[in-house]
Amino acid sequence: MTQSKTTRRRSLLKGAAVAAGAMSVPMVSTAQTTTWRFQSTWPAKDIFHEFASDLAKKINDMAGNRMKVEVLPAGAVVPAFQLLDAVAKGTLDGGHGVVAYWYGKNQAVALWGSGPAFGLDANGVLAWHYYGGGKELLDEIYRSLNLEVVSKLYGPMPTQPLGWFKKPIARVEDLKGLKFRTVGLAVDVFTEMGLAVNPLPGGEIVPALDRGLLDAAEFNNASSDRLLGFPDVAKNCMLQSFHQSSEQFEVLFNKGKYDALPDELKSVIDYAVQAASADMSWKAAHRYATDYAEMQSKQGVKFYKTPDAILRAQLAAWDKVTAKKSAENPTFKKVMDSMRAFAQRTGRWKNDTEVDFKMAWNRYFAQRRT
Repeated sequence: MTQSKTTRRRSLLKGAAVAAGAMSVPMVSTAQTTTWRFQSTWPAKDIFHEFASDLAKKINDMAGNRMKVEVLPAGAVVPAFQLLDAVAKGTLDGGHGVVAYWYGKNQAVALWGSGPAFGLDANGVLAWHYYGGGKELLDEIYRSLNLEVVSKLYGPMPTQPLGWFKKPIARVEDLKGLKFRTVGLAVDVFTEMGLAVNPLPGGEIVPALDRGLLDAAEFNNASSDRLLGFPDVAKNCMLQSFHQSSEQFEVLFNKGKYDALPDELKSVIDYAVQAASADMSWKAAHRYATDYAEMQSKQGVKFYKTPDAILRAQLAAWDKVTAKKSAENPTFKKVMDSMRAFAQRTGRWKNDTEVDFKMAWNRYFAQRRT
């Protein structure tokens, strides 16, 4: 039995109407939110943990309901120095720290944070990393260690102080024999200079100073140092140093979970990292300057410029340490050679073209300092 022409026509019209209605309904994603658990290597109240949370918020805001990153403080799941292994194994989905913390895996990784970087500042090291071959070298190191992670560097740090001392340091000889805290290749540099070095995590430094287990120590910046309590156990801080003058942050992702993300979410992460890098620099300038001033006006801290003789001694010690390690470790030499070539080319341009901003600042403010 066949349909009449009228019946067939009505069926076709009905089908067309249904299809048109379906097309007019907005396409709403029904994908479930992917929640990732990160841990930082910083105490919950530290500004570095805040920087990690700032990055997570940028990812979450841009990803909408498709992805959510939750950031836990140091020790919530694993100790700070075990973060890299925890992310690689999938115990954590990701983490926030610094590359120098993985110095024990391959000493070459500390070149991303320790030392004078051939005259590059922290932004210059990031430029080398992303445009001069550094990223490929770091990825190669992680693969050689069978660490299934995706690493993204960001957040150029200002030059870190030489450290906190019981009394001001005037000569290279004043450093010899001091029990001192630092990390990365700076351990070797200060050891070469005659100090007894202990690479303690951030949260253990001030208690060790208080108990006399350390004579002096460095961590990073005015805000972190103040929060950790350095002004409570030492009143003298020596500014300027080459031991960690060009460091940056690292955000880690478990490689399997990262690779499984759709391309658009990978792009969200990339752009969030770039945005957080700029935002971190701006926030740091504001917050560090505020804490720097208040430690002087409210807590009686005295800041001194590290004498040039000590800075030159650091460079001499750095040359000895890196020459030895380059001879022992082909990867170390490969990273050094890559950074050197980039620094020679871009450093000449930078030094030739940038004006001395200190000249302008001194004109307007130096005479008013007390």
